[in-house]
Amino acid sequence: MSAADVADSVSHWPYVPTLIRLSLAVGCGVFVGLEREHHGKAGARTFGLAALLGCLGGLSGNGSAILSMAFLGVLVCFLNWRQLTLHQTLGLTTSTALLIVGFAGVFSGQGHTFTPVAVSVITAALLAWKQPLSGFAVGLSDLELRSAILLAILSFIIYPILPAQAIDPWGLIEPQSTWVTVILIAALGFVNYVLWKIYGPRGIDITSFLGGLVNSTAAVAELARRVKESGGELLAVAYRGCNLATTAMLLRNSLLLAILSWPALVSSLVPMVLMVSASIFFAWRSFKINDGLPDSEAPKLNLEQPFSLPAALKFGLLFLALHIAGTLAERYLGIFGFYAVSIAGGLLSSASAVAAAGTVAAHNEVPVQIAANGAVLASLASTLIHIPLVARVASQRSLTARLSFARGIIAGLGIAGVILHHSLKF
Repeated sequence: MSAADVADSVSHWPYVPTLIRLSLAVGCGVFVGLEREHHGKAGARTFGLAALLGCLGGLSGNGSAILSMAFLGVLVCFLNWRQLTLHQTLGLTTSTALLIVGFAGVFSGQGHTFTPVAVSVITAALLAWKQPLSGFAVGLSDLELRSAILLAILSFIIYPILPAQAIDPWGLIEPQSTWVTVILIAALGFVNYVLWKIYGPRGIDITSFLGGLVNSTAAVAELARRVKESGGELLAVAYRGCNLATTAMLLRNSLLLAILSWPALVSSLVPMVLMVSASIFFAWRSFKINDGLPDSEAPKLNLEQPFSLPAALKFGLLFLALHIAGTLAERYLGIFGFYAVSIAGGLLSSASAVAAAGTVAAHNEVPVQIAANGAVLASLASTLIHIPLVARVASQRSLTARLSFARGIIAGLGIAGVILHHSLKF
């Protein structure tokens, strides 16, 4: 074979793209290696060379990539054997990180840019956050761990196998659509529980707001019960907590509308903003009242567990019932029938009623404006039901009077907002 034939058989890589791929691979390896070297493990040079080895394999083709990773695997085995001989321990975390960096190098050699960078950043983050992650995992209870696993099962195993289309002749029951709202409410509750666990009972204000995200009626009932137990000493605290719980409920309902039907949120924006602003105003004013109660003595709210299957199924059945009732009411009784169902749903669960309104709007089963008004009415019903609840449980006229005044203003602004939006539209 002549020299010309040999030159023709050699693959000529373009200089600039090749240099970029090599630099990217080495940069990813060094980035992860710096974190390992900071903790006294295999350092930046080892990780940089591992990424470079993977990059050369990726540049040369699939066969060379497999060969380079196999060689890196042998190197990892040698490092672990040496670690076991000297320190009687295995460096599994560092070894895994080294193999991941090798794969990132292969991706870089094949021309990928986002994947190797993202993998390297995630790897370095997991290595650097060892203590927080370990502390969080150790602090998890069996119930919390089971709840997280159950939520994952409901989201990634059950949801994909449910029918996406309606299963009844009237087109009212869509399993996947219903299940999405179940997962959404459960996820919001789980995130709220995590926040509550992180911040702890630092005062009634935090727990009232977080409790309102889960169930504002339950939070208000708990506050009223604490007022009765204290003989009326917690009136100012309970009043502020009720307003914060209502604020959280209104914000949660707005978020549900935004996720399920953005046009419905836009149509309900004026009344929702007015109600949230009024609720925040009353809560802010109550902060000026010095009740003399330090945070350490603030009563704890008994929030629900992070996630439970009975609670999810209960919400799903309630949502489905409201969805069917609202659709049929609007179909056969007109908009006032839908409004009546929304108000009744708000008395039971404003989250379910708002989710039902957002869903029927998203599927064009009810006009967007009608669905938005239904969501506002459900939120108003949930707000007003707090008045008889507090009156019955707390048995304090002053608290009931103050709460009635605040709820009356909030409800009035909500109704005025609906009328104002309607008049601006036309």
